[in-house]
Amino acid sequence: MTAMDARVREVLRWLERRGTARTREEMLTRYGITAPQAFGVKVGVIQQLAKRLGRDHDLAEALWKTGWYEARLLAAYVDDPAQVTPGQMDRWVREFDNWGVCDTVCFVLFDRTDHAWRKVESWSRRRGEFVRRAAFALLAGLALHDKTMGEAPFRRALTLVAAAASDERNFVKKGVSWALRSIGNRSGALHAAAVKVAGRLETSAEPAARWVGKDALRQLATRKPRRA
Repeated sequence: MTAMDARVREVLRWLERRGTARTREEMLTRYGITAPQAFGVKVGVIQQLAKRLGRDHDLAEALWKTGWYEARLLAAYVDDPAQVTPGQMDRWVREFDNWGVCDTVCFVLFDRTDHAWRKVESWSRRRGEFVRRAAFALLAGLALHDKTMGEAPFRRALTLVAAAASDERNFVKKGVSWALRSIGNRSGALHAAAVKVAGRLETSAEPAARWVGKDALRQLATRKPRRA
């Protein structure tokens, strides 16, 4: 057994001791998260452990390989965005099997990498449900977290939103709406552009697109953008 193997085993034992059947049940019945390998540990507890462990790219890769739900969430928190490669992103996204892992990895790790924008465009055209969901979870993360990016990339991304809005799969259409709303919350100009896209979608012949348009408009109407 290597030192890394021992470390991963110790982390898994730590997580197992803090897991509960009630949390496992809530994951499915309350949050719709299907994870066959889950201890039932609350996210806040995982975040506390991540702070203790610090950034460690090799540990993150080793935790990811275990397949455990909580270990994969922890991997997102401890990995170093500067060391994440495009190949790693593609490898991990192919293994996304629930929205909890998908959104956490995209929202706390992948959107901090230099490869994020390329993956938004690439994954938005892929067929897999959680790969496509990842494109828009990643786009939402960029819209909410990247304080320096100008408006042009987000305006271009609205075409990806419109193109994917007709996807009827639940996790995809919710991700598309999330991205559309997040873009609209960045600035007054992007808010107007997002409302325009949502308005077109609301009148679409496609049921999923209509749902995305209505869902986005309902929230955009009640939230002011962060910048005028």
